[in-house]
Amino acid sequence: MDRSPERARTFDACATEYARSRPSYPERAVRWLVGDHPVRVLELGAGSGQMTDALTAAGHDVVALDRSAEMLTRLASRLEVPVVRAVAERLPFPAGSFDVVVAAQAYHWFDAERVLPELARVLRTGGHLALVWNTRDESVPWVRRLTAIIDSEPDDLAAITDSLPMSGLFDLPDSAEFGFWQQLDLDALLALVSSRSSIAARTPRERERVLARVRALYDSHASGHNGLRMRYATRCYRAAVHKDALNPSSAPGAALRIGLHRDALTE
Repeated sequence: MDRSPERARTFDACATEYARSRPSYPERAVRWLVGDHPVRVLELGAGSGQMTDALTAAGHDVVALDRSAEMLTRLASRLEVPVVRAVAERLPFPAGSFDVVVAAQAYHWFDAERVLPELARVLRTGGHLALVWNTRDESVPWVRRLTAIIDSEPDDLAAITDSLPMSGLFDLPDSAEFGFWQQLDLDALLALVSSRSSIAARTPRERERVLARVRALYDSHASGHNGLRMRYATRCYRAAVHKDALNPSSAPGAALRIGLHRDALTE
């Protein structure tokens, strides 16, 4: 998995497209991941705040963390939550700070060997890690054609989540899946494609070639003013922490940048 700074910069470059096009998460999935009662949540890779929105709407006390200043600035401009710029492998929080750690569309970017001890450290006894991905449902014919134009959805989530029990720090995760639909007009579909890091990292000429094919796909499949409907499967995992397996010498990492609340993202 590419975790390079260059890859991270592509997220900064496509922050606008990401914010306006990426779907949120079903309410029932959020309840399954975090629970019905308000708790303190650390959200890793918060991006522009789709999951943050869902968590705060459910009444949870959320701290949003990301390595992208651009994404966090956008998040802080519309949501009253603390935002922290840092990497997941070096968390700037005391031990036992959170009831739940959530990573939405993000865990596959982290170095599991380094991140899992950090997550176990900042979780409270009885806490858990919650992972979630929205994946396109390729049983829909036009969606299969879209995948042929852009990139495939992750097909190794089970292998990724296997790292949790193998670490000795977390239980074998429980899993659940929830489906939902997203309505897309042409602009939203183009923004959705443009926001993918694999597309944003291409040269302008290569990107325009891809977007031209996406426009042609939309024209051939859209239903008048109704556009297209994208079906997603929301794939959820949660695993309880084993605090007794944690190395007692673990210490908090240093934040790259910390900001609290709206307009307070500072150097």
